[in-house]
Amino acid sequence: MAGYEARRLENIKRNEALVKNLGLQDDFTAQNELKQKSEVQKQPAVKRRKLHISQPTRTSARIASASERPTYNDGSQDDSDSSKRRPRKSKALTSNHNDTSSLGRSSPQPPPSQDLDALIANWSSWTPTAPPPTRDVEGNYHFESHPLFTPNKSPEDIIREGSFGGTYWRPLYSRHLRITISDDWRELPTSWTSGLDIQKYLTNETYNPEINKYGVACGQSIEEWEAAGWIAHEYDVRGWFQWYCRFWLGRRCADDERQISRWRKCVGETGRWRRTLLKKYVQMGIRSVTDEGDDSDEERTGDVSPVVHQTCHHWAWEVRQDALDRFWAEGR
Repeated sequence: MAGYEARRLENIKRNEALVKNLGLQDDFTAQNELKQKSEVQKQPAVKRRKLHISQPTRTSARIASASERPTYNDGSQDDSDSSKRRPRKSKALTSNHNDTSSLGRSSPQPPPSQDLDALIANWSSWTPTAPPPTRDVEGNYHFESHPLFTPNKSPEDIIREGSFGGTYWRPLYSRHLRITISDDWRELPTSWTSGLDIQKYLTNETYNPEINKYGVACGQSIEEWEAAGWIAHEYDVRGWFQWYCRFWLGRRCADDERQISRWRKCVGETGRWRRTLLKKYVQMGIRSVTDEGDDSDEERTGDVSPVVHQTCHHWAWEVRQDALDRFWAEGR
């Protein structure tokens, strides 16, 4: 063992002498230092637990009786917290949906006078291009040019049975056109209005729900329709029902597809109001359109939603027995 140790030391001295003769001693020393540093860096850092200073949970009687409670946060933290706070934005007040005083404020500028004259002339200068509708055994009307449009109430039915609170054809001020439209009810066929009190059923300036077939108010005003962008002024300044009257009489125009699409979404086969009304019949257990319950019967709630009935009536559709039977059987 002593001989081995002596040979090892001799080899070390010989190697050191060789390194010194070759001039590599400085590089060797630098490598050793770099190795030592890397070993030190590889050692994982010792994690220190953060100390959280909590507020005292007990207070003395003196502190409890003080008008202002002390704070246990330092001033810098208070400042940083307050700088992060943002004042709450107050919500804008919205007007009641029945208030029409502010409607249409953002309406575009009216057309020049010469264009307005042409627009007004266009309302009554059309000529019929389509034949009258036909009626099937279930009471649905069919229009040759638009087979998906199948109302079961004619414009005359809607007028005579009571609609729009008697105000649909009243003098109407258009915020978009900046003019008042009146007396356009006179373009209706005389057979539709013969014997009617015009002021009561057509041009009443005050909405009267008792005029309506179901005795209730429903829907929005023409002014609200205009503000919502539902009026195509170049065709029908009063909207849907005026369009329907002219369509029935044979006029065809570029607005037909839009209006029929609206009708289908309201009272078509899968229309919102149609399905709502039929569901109410089923929920109340009513299978006949002639039996809508009795107010004296505790198991009934009276008529099936007069408001939805009147809404559908304005859209030229009413519940018929075949539609109710089909909904009971198929749910559609």
